[in-house]
Amino acid sequence: MHTTFETMGTVVSLEWAGEPARVTDVRRIFEAADRRFSLHRPDSELSRVADGSLELLDASSELRGVYATALGWRGETGGAFTPHRPDGALDLNGIVKAWAMAEAGRALGDGDWCLNVGGDVLVSGQAETGAPWVVGIVDPGDRAELLTAVPIVGARRAAATSGSAERGDHIWTRGREGAEFAQVTVVADDIVTADVLATAIVSGGALSLDDLTGRFDVDVLAVDRNGELRATPGMRELVAK
Repeated sequence: MHTTFETMGTVVSLEWAGEPARVTDVRRIFEAADRRFSLHRPDSELSRVADGSLELLDASSELRGVYATALGWRGETGGAFTPHRPDGALDLNGIVKAWAMAEAGRALGDGDWCLNVGGDVLVSGQAETGAPWVVGIVDPGDRAELLTAVPIVGARRAAATSGSAERGDHIWTRGREGAEFAQVTVVADDIVTADVLATAIVSGGALSLDDLTGRFDVDVLAVDRNGELRATPGMRELVAK
């Protein structure tokens, strides 16, 4: 079975096999995250923190918790991922979607389901055919085509893609005028790790790719500005399955 709805400026797609998924709970989680964290809503809690009308120390435990998580990732990535814009403004956009997906995953629990939010994917169990869930990776040079398809197997449950192909250069890059990679896909055991590291590698370029894949158990496919591919050994194994 399958359902879709729009929230947080994107489309949420949920597919499941067997028992009906807790669709209402999933929708509620994303709508609550949008109300709390959207900087496009002047009445959101994060907007009020950003404009100074609400002190961060007086914000909800949820907001402060997500901010603390983002700060932790800033340290882990050497600043390639950050919850602050170049002008210093607080912006949790780089982690909130993944956080909401993780919360939705906990609400869905065990079973066979696939949650796709704007191209980032979190899965559990197997597809209806009994085969693994498979994630298609779009060609950044031609978004009507796929570069490849990757099965999500074993401990791997999440895949996230970041880059400029769909939304333009929206990621701050350190020390360069433009991103070295047009697109980065990360497959990991959890969606927050996948999403944060995809963003960090786009931001930090090849140096961050080498550093982060050396320290984190993830599989990565990166596409540079010339269309050249860089894949970790684990990603090559997944593509070959």
